[in-house]
Amino acid sequence: MDDSTRTELEAAAFRRLVTHLRERTDVQNIDLMNLAGFCRNCLSNWLKDAADAQGVAMSRDESREAVYGMPYETWKAKYQSAATPDQVEAFKKSHPHSH
Repeated sequence: MDDSTRTELEAAAFRRLVTHLRERTDVQNIDLMNLAGFCRNCLSNWLKDAADAQGVAMSRDESREAVYGMPYETWKAKYQSAATPDQVEAFKKSHPHSH
């Protein structure tokens, strides 16, 4: 497989992942962090890192909107719920250096 085709396939997989995460608004970021070790914010940070590495101007807000499909604050207001004590405890166990 040539590099161009690989890049196209990887981009298609990224777009599908982003679409999936946009559709699954019932899945909270803390749940993603607890189960997979990354969340929508991580994905948006990786997108910004890639833009920075290529010298492409992209703000943190722009990268988050690219992942969330709307401004981050709008997504939080519409879909984010407060973390339950169980979710917080699971996060502490799975990310002992993050708190």
